[in-house]
Order: sequence, then structure tokens, then C-alpha cells
Amino acid sequence: MLPAFLVAMDERIRVLSVDDHPHAREGIAVVINFQPNMFIVAQAANGREALERFREHKPDITLMDLRLPDMSGIDTIVAIREEFPEARIIILTTFDSETERQRALAAGAKAVVLKTEPPRNLVETIRQVHAG
Repeated sequence: MLPAFLVAMDERIRVLSVDDHPHAREGIAVVINFQPNMFIVAQAANGREALERFREHKPDITLMDLRLPDMSGIDTIVAIREEFPEARIIILTTFDSETERQRALAAGAKAVVLKTEPPRNLVETIRQVHAG
């Protein structure tokens, strides 16, 4: 891979991170921004803010927590995909529930990654979802 400074900005994967915990968002940003072919374009702490940030930045990939303070991650996915049906959203959660996984996928999420998985799994999933 090329060093980040050699990868053109328009070739990098633009990621929106949605999580109500600031430490989680910060950790995710470190992992993503360390990759030469991706960067955090925006962050949101709740569903409404996620929809606003999506409208502003139109990210390539959105990382969505399932549990948000104002609306669920699933409801947020539905709201984003109503306006942007092509949105590629990955659920990033601590909840390993088959029911939640199925609900998220039915709402339009492209993948589910557990927060307990190694960061390389998240990065690889972002690449795979971005590639289609």
C-alpha cells in the first residue's frame, strides 16, 4: 500500500462514524485514519446528527452503532437509506444478537462487525463493502 500522503484524497474511502461514546469514536478514528486508503470524514453522536452528517458529507461508508440515545441505529439506517438508497452502512456493535443482526441487514446494513473483533476485521470489512 502507498503511504497516506501519496494516495489522492478522492481515491480514499470516506467514512462517517456514528457512536454515542466519544472514546469509541476517537478509537475508531485512529484505526481508520491510520489506513492509507481511508479517512474519517465526519462523526456523529446520535441518529439525527448522523443523518445531518450524511447529508453534508455523503460518505462512502458509514459505521453505525446499534444503540444511540435518540433513535436506534436501525431506525437511523432506515432514515438514511430513505434519502440515499445507495448508502453503504456497516453496523459496529457490542451486541452479538442474531435477531439484531437480521433486523440491521433487513434495514439495509451491508455488514455487521462486533466491537470486540480485531481492528483489521473492521478495516477489511470497510474495504469489502466499499468494493461492493
